[in-house]
Amino acid sequence: MVILVMGTTGSGKTTIAQLLARRLAWPFVEADDFHSPQNKEKMHRGIPLSDADRAPWLAAIHEELLRLEQQRRSAVLACSALKQEYRDVLAAGLDMRVVYLKGSEAVLRSHIESRHGHFAGESLLPSQLATLEEPHDALIEDVSRTPEEIVAEICARLQLA
Repeated sequence: MVILVMGTTGSGKTTIAQLLARRLAWPFVEADDFHSPQNKEKMHRGIPLSDADRAPWLAAIHEELLRLEQQRRSAVLACSALKQEYRDVLAAGLDMRVVYLKGSEAVLRSHIESRHGHFAGESLLPSQLATLEEPHDALIEDVSRTPEEIVAEICARLQLA
């Protein structure tokens, strides 16, 4: 099984996914690690990525998920996965559960302002919110709660140890 923890910049994807992976003793996969240097530079400059920019990125993540699945290992993936078509690429041939970290623009901005050293800044938030296609088949978690509360809720709702 793969648990996709998705949302816009500032939603806490990495924090939540790392905590969840640690709690479950599953591998953690950070989608940002699969971006090309060119994609990271674009995002650092506040330039939204195009679908063409994202295609090789999504394919590389999917390959890693398939590799883990072939090893019979479950994983937790932190990935924006803003559009349904992106989630479809990631989930192809896999048992994937989606957790959508949802928050108001104000809460998301406050999260972005409090982090340091991340290449994606506040300037990307409006374009990500405009691109976001909220999933219909996901657990929806309110990001105004603590990461620990969110992880506990995910485990309870997915009936995970």
